[in-house]
Amino acid sequence: MAGAYDASLPGVPDWLNKGDNAWQLTSATLVGLQSMPGLVILYASIVKKKWAVNSAFMALYAFAAVLLCWVLLCYKMAFGDELVPFWGRGGPAFDQGYLKGQAKIPETIRKFGNGTTEKEATMPYFPMATLVYFQFTFAAITTILVAGSVLGRMNIKAWMAFVPLWLIFSYTVGAYSLWGGGFLYHWGVIDYSGGYVIHLSSGVAGFVAAYWVGPRPQADRERFPPNNVLLMLAGAGLLWMGWSGFNGGAPYAANLTSSIAVLNTNLSAATSLLVWTCLDVIFFGKPSVIGAIQGMVTGLAGVTPGAGLIQTWAAIIIGIFSGSIPWASMMILHKKSILLQQVDDTLAVFYTHAVAGVLGGLLTGLFAHPDLCVLLLPVPNTNGAFYGGNGGKQFLKQLVGAAFITVWNVVSTTLILLAIKMFIPLRMAEEELGIGDDAAHGEEAYALWGDGEKFDATRHETQMQEFERDQEAAHPSYVHGARGVTIVL
Repeated sequence: MAGAYDASLPGVPDWLNKGDNAWQLTSATLVGLQSMPGLVILYASIVKKKWAVNSAFMALYAFAAVLLCWVLLCYKMAFGDELVPFWGRGGPAFDQGYLKGQAKIPETIRKFGNGTTEKEATMPYFPMATLVYFQFTFAAITTILVAGSVLGRMNIKAWMAFVPLWLIFSYTVGAYSLWGGGFLYHWGVIDYSGGYVIHLSSGVAGFVAAYWVGPRPQADRERFPPNNVLLMLAGAGLLWMGWSGFNGGAPYAANLTSSIAVLNTNLSAATSLLVWTCLDVIFFGKPSVIGAIQGMVTGLAGVTPGAGLIQTWAAIIIGIFSGSIPWASMMILHKKSILLQQVDDTLAVFYTHAVAGVLGGLLTGLFAHPDLCVLLLPVPNTNGAFYGGNGGKQFLKQLVGAAFITVWNVVSTTLILLAIKMFIPLRMAEEELGIGDDAAHGEEAYALWGDGEKFDATRHETQMQEFERDQEAAHPSYVHGARGVTIVL
């Protein structure tokens, strides 16, 4: 019998590590589950009943559209050969010869001033197909997070145009600059698994999109209760558990760094959730499920920039800051700022992702441990400010990296939306906003009315008259009650 790595097995080349490949595919699946069905369920259940279908569909569409765009063009824009220092040269990634070769990120090679090689390009021990799919799941969840800022009023056709354009002109720039061998990567800015590339960019882009799309109707802004709290928890649970693949898969191997990252990720999330919940109890007198979910998300986003590069006690500290500073920015700063109140960020993506992402990136600039950095990072002698050496410069680099991602997303998102607005209205018509899912999709999540839905009497009149006649004939004590409910007197 042939062994697991026998030369007679053409599907197992000598560079393939089955353990790394299995872990990377598992991580990719976990991250994919965060979006589909995780965020699909979370978005559908956390919004008002009349927007459940629309919110879920925005996430579902983005997941599918990003995958097609990713293999047609965007993967190589983010991880291919250099076009400019912040952008790769786009191209298709679906040729079988390309996909079955060993994974490689060509521009991550580092050279000395005299041209000799200091560090070889990143070449994980699994096929290129695995890397393409793994990085797709990150691109997909980032785009879906942007949707959280504009739920409940964005024209679905405008969203369908926005997704591929934002992926091409915004996400790929951040991914290449920090991960694909761009100028921030070689300068030494730390973004372990997406604090800047994913959370800061989605939070800023979502905030900008919310500004240009405009606010929800005043009635929705004042009262926007979740339509299913238990289902909301199910979606949040998929998001939390999927983060083990999110941060555990970032080293491209099942190694020491991935193990530390998984532990730190879950610990920071738990700490942040508890801190947020305690603040809710102290200031509002009772814990909130929505608050607990927001605290969980900020803890996960906060630890992501340095999950595999910090000690576990530092993950607890990051969890404390992630559960308190975003809470204060949302509950205190937001209410005192006229500008922040004018922008209707439906799910507070700016606070839970952008604020938490920047916070985590800066804290990584303080807590990154030199012994852990040497296991993964390309730039030698990298560490946080608390460990001396070049730590002060590292903190400055983290600030510059955050500034670049912020400015690029403000400009690119603005230009994309203004371009779309020339052809498609960004916001639904007022009549559609009053009805919700039925107007946008011709479908409804529940066979019930209420929570702000506009009852269309003409649409249901014949149906209700027939129902009333049947009920009166069967039992004279039945009458037609409020909201289409038949009650017995």
